[in-house]
Amino acid sequence: MTDTTTTTPYATHEETNSEPTDAPFEGVYPAMTTPFTDDDAVDHEQLAANARYLERAGVDGVVPVGSTGESATMSHDEHVAVIETVRDALDDIPVIAGTGSNNTAEALSLSQRAADAGADGLLLISPYYNKPEPQGFLDHYRTVADEVDLPQIVYNVPSRTGQSIPADVTVELAAHPNIRGYKAASGDLNLISEVIERTRDEAFAVLSGDDGLTLPVLSVGGTGTISVVANVEPERTCAMVGAALSGDYDRARTLHHELSPLVRELFAETNPIPVKEAMHLRGRGGPRVRPPLSRLSEDRREPLRELLAAYDEHAAGALDQTALEPPATEGAE
Repeated sequence: MTDTTTTTPYATHEETNSEPTDAPFEGVYPAMTTPFTDDDAVDHEQLAANARYLERAGVDGVVPVGSTGESATMSHDEHVAVIETVRDALDDIPVIAGTGSNNTAEALSLSQRAADAGADGLLLISPYYNKPEPQGFLDHYRTVADEVDLPQIVYNVPSRTGQSIPADVTVELAAHPNIRGYKAASGDLNLISEVIERTRDEAFAVLSGDDGLTLPVLSVGGTGTISVVANVEPERTCAMVGAALSGDYDRARTLHHELSPLVRELFAETNPIPVKEAMHLRGRGGPRVRPPLSRLSEDRREPLRELLAAYDEHAAGALDQTALEPPATEGAE
């Protein structure tokens, strides 16, 4: 793997024609995993090492204690301690802490504690299980935004919450000075495109929350990604996003297709099960996940190892796509 020191989203090792924008969030923000020890405690030493690795690789910020960070199985004290460890480990990139909850009072408390712990911004998943009406969404997000003076990202992921945030609600929230972004993980490009279209006059960023759709989201005006695959292939992800933001869609497509087999593998089982296995294979922490999640199925581990080996042998943009394709099964035509 290439060890760079850039902290821009354009880690392509080539000159680009990109120009700064007023987007509050732009580039690549890995949704960090939380490593655990064999006795199920947070492995803060490994966590700090992972944060430093990502910063050296050129990401634009990190997002600890979100869904990928298994925040649902962590105590509030653990949650805050993770934020502090990540913040202390980094030199010059922001920490966007996951602080959402289906309980507005709890989301506010977590957000306040995250701010005290040094977070530079907040990611708030929409209230899950409760299924609020539009006014409930507005009241929930405004309560936190009114009380915590940090830039905040609304996170729409109906596959986990059971309900999609309506576009009208997102557009209304975008007018709040502290609500500065939207993590788009609905899989609905029509909805994502509408949100981008209707918030173009705001200082409001739309970030892909689905690695397979990052390039399409960027193509309609998105500004970056909160990414799972960037934990494993940060340089390649930065190169793809940087190329797209620079208007070099030929290179961006090449890198998108390079990453696609890994993206599919990382979501073959519930996130973060596969990504923790991949990081384990790369020497960045154990594969342990907290119950009720379980380790990656044994029959998926060797194919993942072989796939990662192919990435290790080639620089971004130089990988023969056929090397990433699974072998044909016996009897296949």
